[in-house]
Amino acid sequence: MTLVVATGTFDLLHPGHVLYLERSKALGDELVVIVARDVNVRHKAKPILPEEQRRRMIESLKPVDRAILGEVGDIFRTIEDLRPDIITLGFDQHFDPLRLEHDLFRRGLHPRIVRIEEQEPCELCSSRRIVNKILERFRGRRI
Repeated sequence: MTLVVATGTFDLLHPGHVLYLERSKALGDELVVIVARDVNVRHKAKPILPEEQRRRMIESLKPVDRAILGEVGDIFRTIEDLRPDIITLGFDQHFDPLRLEHDLFRRGLHPRIVRIEEQEPCELCSSRRIVNKILERFRGRRI
């Protein structure tokens, strides 16, 4: 059995997230998704939706076998526990695949790192774009 792990923040679900998870699932038999904890999101604005809500939304998607919250302190602890065969990264995720491989190798882990380059060609396939569209539409008005 091939275990695939996908990771991400998954704030404001959109078709780009679904594409990433579908392509990840196609690489193996089981897909476990690690949803970033609120406190661990430092490379972009903090998520709008609470972490448990984001986890539940991801777990409800067809390609996902299980969704779990990542560790608060050591983001690699969950990978150590799962010992996946493959870790997928989205086209725009900030991880450097070579650095990630090196960090995991130092912990005795040897998963294949696969960047999912395919993108969904839609205007609102980005949480940031969704927020900007909402702000633009309702600027100065009550919702």
